[in-house]
Order: sequence, then C-alpha cells, then structure tokens
Amino acid sequence: MIEQAKYSPASIVGKGFRALVAVNKKYGAEWWILVAGAIIVLFTVYMALLPGTIAPFDPLDQEAGPQLAAPGPGNLFGTDNLQRDVFSRVIWGSRTILGIAFAAAIISSAVGIPLGLLSGFVGGILDRILSLIMDSVYSFPGLILAIAFAAMLGPGVINITLAVAVIYIPTYFRMVRGQTLSIREEVYVEAARAIGARRWVILLQYIFPNVIASVVVIFSINIADAILTEAALSYIGLGLPAGIPDWGMDLSMGKKFLPSGTWWMITFPGAAITLLALGFTMLGEGLAEILNPRLLER
Repeated sequence: MIEQAKYSPASIVGKGFRALVAVNKKYGAEWWILVAGAIIVLFTVYMALLPGTIAPFDPLDQEAGPQLAAPGPGNLFGTDNLQRDVFSRVIWGSRTILGIAFAAAIISSAVGIPLGLLSGFVGGILDRILSLIMDSVYSFPGLILAIAFAAMLGPGVINITLAVAVIYIPTYFRMVRGQTLSIREEVYVEAARAIGARRWVILLQYIFPNVIASVVVIFSINIADAILTEAALSYIGLGLPAGIPDWGMDLSMGKKFLPSGTWWMITFPGAAITLLALGFTMLGEGLAEILNPRLLER
C-alpha cells in the first residue's frame, strides 16, 4: 500500500508540478515561452502524424456538406466551393506543410553546417570562395530566391522542398563559420593540436559540439520561416499540385470568395499558418534564452 501511494497519479502530478515551478524559478518567462511553443508544435505534429483521428472527412471528399456552408456543427470550419470540409483540410494540410518545412530545414542544415565548419576551420582560399558564394546567395531576398527556384524546378513536393531549402543554407553557413573561427583559437583546441590530434578529430570532437547548441535554435526558427515561405509559394501558384491538401493553396482559393462574405475559407488556414509559425518561433526564442550561458549566472 505504501508503494502504491508513493507512485500514485496524484504524487506523480505533484512532482511534475514542483519540477515545473523549480524550472520557472531558474529560467523565468523564457521557460513558459518555450513550453507554449512546444505545445503548439507537438499538437501540430500529432495532427500531421495521425490526421485521421481528428479529421471527420477525407480532405478531397466533395460531398462533405453543402457548397460554401458556414461553420456549424456538421462542418466545424465550414465547407469550400467544392463542398470539401475546411476543418479536415486544415488537419491534413498540417502534414504537407510540416513535412516540407522539416525536410527543407534538414537539407539546408546538412549542407550549410559542414560547409561552415570546413570554411572556418581550414580558412585560406576555400574560406574565401565559399564565403563569396554564400554571401551572394544571402544577398537575395529569401522569398524572391525561392520563387525563382520554384519557377525553375516546377510544382511538386520534392521541388518545392529544394526551393525552400536553398535559401537557408547561407544562414547555417554564416553562423557555423563565425563560431568555428572563434572556437578554433580557444586554448583547448590549441592543446589538442599540441598533443597531435588529427584535424578531423579536432573538428568533430572539439569544435562541432560547441556549435551544435546554436544550430538547434537556428533550426527551430528556420522551420518557422520555411512554413511561411512554403505557404507563400503555394499561395502564388508555385507550390504543390492541386490534389495535395495545403494551407497556402487553400488561402489562394479562399481569397476569391472573400468579397462575397465567405470568410472561413481564408481565415482558418491563415490562422493555422500563423499559429504554427508562432509556435516554432517561440520554441526557438525560448531555447535561445535557456541555452544562453549568461542566463545561468542569474
């Protein structure tokens, strides 16, 4: 009986609450910013992984209700001009936009981080060439560059992912290169050189672990920006084929009916884009504050 009381649900909840209070005292408001962002992101990830558990209709079902029906009990977010359920399309659209944003962030980080490490560590002519290329790409406005690549590659999930990924490679490169230039002059790196450690060992075991914390923050904010970029490309017709549920595409379709008072077709996908981008931004900002070493000195 004593063991059951020790591990009862009430005791577990109490311990969890006390842990949250302790963390709040240590970090302050940035902790709750992180928690709020994580809740939004985790709920959206759940929608993307298991949309069928929430959505009452198939996103392509054209018999979900009356045409352009207002939000109500049968159709929570109303229906569109093709009699599709807007709520179901919002749920299923999370899979599309999250998949593209995550894939684009992974591709851009997988290219930008190694190039930044090599450029900052090796230096010389390689550093100058890579810096010139990345600065040239970085000088273009991100959305305009994404539009150019999307127009060149054409519609499709892979093409739109590549178009979004390219514009963020310089972000990782510049951040990692700058930190590598600073860290390679540290005493522990000089000591590693003195004992004969190989260059790749120094790069992977001494420099990269000290760069990864900042990469996590940039990765989260990168996803937030990629969500907005993907939605913008779909909105202007350079995104995905018509058969794939997508928030940006629904925004583009809904704007045509907004003058007639059909506000729900554009409101709910737009709110979903805003909320998800806000969630990743809050997550990144919270991580940036918590991972800041100066914060721990309070």
